[in-house]
Amino acid sequence: MPDITYQELKPPERILLGPGPSNIHPRVQRALTAPLLGYLDPYFLTIMDDTMQLLRSLFRTKNELTFPISATGMAGMEASFSNFLERGDVAVIGVNGFFGERMVNNALRCGAEVIPLHAEWGRIIEPEAIEAALKSRPRIKLLALVQAETSTGVLQPLAEASRLAKEYEALFLVDAVTSLGGEELAVDDWGIDICYSGSQKCISCPPGLSPFTANQRALDTLKARSSQVPSFYLDLSLLAKYWLAGNGRVYHHTAPALLVYALHEALVLIAEEGLQARIQRHARNGAALHAGLEAMGLALHAQPGHRLSTLTTVRIPQGVDDLRIRQRLLNEFGIEIGGGLGTLKGKVWRIGLMGHSSTEENVLLLLSALEKLLIDEGYSVEPGAGVAAATQNLKKKAN
Repeated sequence: MPDITYQELKPPERILLGPGPSNIHPRVQRALTAPLLGYLDPYFLTIMDDTMQLLRSLFRTKNELTFPISATGMAGMEASFSNFLERGDVAVIGVNGFFGERMVNNALRCGAEVIPLHAEWGRIIEPEAIEAALKSRPRIKLLALVQAETSTGVLQPLAEASRLAKEYEALFLVDAVTSLGGEELAVDDWGIDICYSGSQKCISCPPGLSPFTANQRALDTLKARSSQVPSFYLDLSLLAKYWLAGNGRVYHHTAPALLVYALHEALVLIAEEGLQARIQRHARNGAALHAGLEAMGLALHAQPGHRLSTLTTVRIPQGVDDLRIRQRLLNEFGIEIGGGLGTLKGKVWRIGLMGHSSTEENVLLLLSALEKLLIDEGYSVEPGAGVAAATQNLKKKAN
């Protein structure tokens, strides 16, 4: 047989400042090398219990059904729709970005009728539009919104939407993939019935798990289904029999033990930092980045007053090559940022400051590197303006 030479596995070190994943803490990295255990090993069961309790604290909920689904955040989205929607149900879905569009796709695949609430990519869904849609039909099953739209950098308000959902007796579903652990989110206090996230963003765990929670109102709806949940793998009633100890732990699938270890350690790190302190860190660094970008003459894309701290969209200046800037950031500085999605492709950069990646050092390094590359592209920037503005903003926030 011919000799075959395989590439040695030596991934480069990167500073991950894109829309996800974020960098992981060394303790999370070490957790991935811990001994592998079986999915019903007594010790692994204690890690499962701890992980669920830590997730309840992070979601700020007492929901018993709170656990990580063994797949990425998209599985959380699909589980939400496939469990709680049936053919003929009506769902109102906010569509102000790429992931709102994916929600619509999921609901339609369940056979539901969708009333989309369209808004310009970068603006919130206004309460008036939500109420008008909920009033338009006698029985709306579900209202779904993306809290942190990863494609646009907009932060959707939820309190009034939740009130309206309850008034019109609709389940309230929230996508918190880019907000959980980095932005304010209070599942119980805000009356959210169903919520899902991803492990790889503000939690700073490798991708592959989708933290999920649903309250009793949602579970009563699930029990009242007239048909089976179409997905066996994502059937919450079956997953609950494995995750919840009161059910005797019935085998459903082989859980990714190493990822669960990593999630457990990432959640412990959040608890040690303190959730409010963590949210304030994201807010402080996000504000510094915004100040620095604007001082460089760049325009932020998302609606003022509703901008994420965790994910910033900035408009690409006329005449600047989107891909060349991102490739040079990666090759020369080891920094990853993201390009635009959908209608914003080639129009914005997406800069993530999530979890372990949200640091003052990363803000200043990115601004300095971006300034150099923009000058090379012929864009006029006052030397040092971005770093100076960000530094001043950080000092002000510290006082």
